[in-house]
Amino acid sequence: MPPLSLRRLHTHAMRIALALCIVVAAASASASAQTSAYRIETIAEGLEYPWSLAFLPDGRMLVTERPGRLRVLAPRADGSFALSAPVAGLPPVLAMGQAGLFDVLPDPAFAQNALVYLSFAHGTPRANHLRVVRARFDGAQLEHVAPIFTAQPAKSHGQHFGGRLALLDDGTLVTAVGDGNLERTDAQRLHTHLGKSVRVHTDGRVPHDNPFVDQDGALPEIYTLGHRNPQGIVRVGNALYAHEHGPRGGDELNVLVAGANYGWPVTTDGIDYTGARVTPYRSWPGITPPLTLWTPSIAPSGMAWYDAPLFPAWRGSLFVSALVERSVRRVPMAGGRPGAQEILFAELGERIRDVRTGPDGALYLLTDSAQGRVLRVLPAN
Repeated sequence: MPPLSLRRLHTHAMRIALALCIVVAAASASASAQTSAYRIETIAEGLEYPWSLAFLPDGRMLVTERPGRLRVLAPRADGSFALSAPVAGLPPVLAMGQAGLFDVLPDPAFAQNALVYLSFAHGTPRANHLRVVRARFDGAQLEHVAPIFTAQPAKSHGQHFGGRLALLDDGTLVTAVGDGNLERTDAQRLHTHLGKSVRVHTDGRVPHDNPFVDQDGALPEIYTLGHRNPQGIVRVGNALYAHEHGPRGGDELNVLVAGANYGWPVTTDGIDYTGARVTPYRSWPGITPPLTLWTPSIAPSGMAWYDAPLFPAWRGSLFVSALVERSVRRVPMAGGRPGAQEILFAELGERIRDVRTGPDGALYLLTDSAQGRVLRVLPAN
């Protein structure tokens, strides 16, 4: 028989183990309750690597496919949706590797002006750019397509384009641009758009109050710098949130402020794919730290803000779709700071390319595959 002190220690350990079991069981019950609180339905399928989803005022949706197609999802009387043939009038899209058609964003005054903005890879495999165009969509085709931004210089690589779009409350358009995955230090150089966010008027003019507009040698469109591959961007009130892919780890959620430097590749929490360190620094004077990090990498893709009454428990949250984690992260925000995250929709087992909040308060998801789907998340009841 063990000494009394050891017996007490054993009993104490058993009590701790029992308490942990209770905590784990409670957490599992909570997760199950959360899972049972929603249902997921397929509203469109057979899409080839869908990348972005947008809602029009009349109930239709626009969805992009990375190989270079824009489709319309139109509601039917029975509540289902009809998927259109590819919309005519789309400019030529370079589709290779990660290159292709990316974001679609309707103008806030679409009901009056029928304008949409699209981002895509433009050019040739040896000389390509991220390009943003403005076009009029008449319900069947794109008309009056006009480039309003083309990232410079041309690059000879089909990776790290970025491509997400967001409109600020002053009507200017912000575009996330990746570093191109060639010369990563270009993200710190102001003579190139690579590894930046850029801000222009919706006709392509440069705003006079851009942070580097009067700096010699700097491209005037640049809004922020030090990004690797930003693929999620959303405005919430006066805040502009963006996330980006790190290498192996170091995915970041940031709030973008004009002129700020977000560190890549001077600072990162991730390591290179070879296992080598990209940099010895995780922070540096003058570098804006991320709001939160994901290490190991979840591979964040789309992002949405949720504040609708359909899911009261989710109000005031950012939703971040993830490719590698095959999930959506719910990031509750309070006072501009992220709280404890919740992993959702992992039961699908699919790479999630985009997440959007619909005008009906439902969440909409795009699955990233050659047979991609549009999914709608509704309350279970």
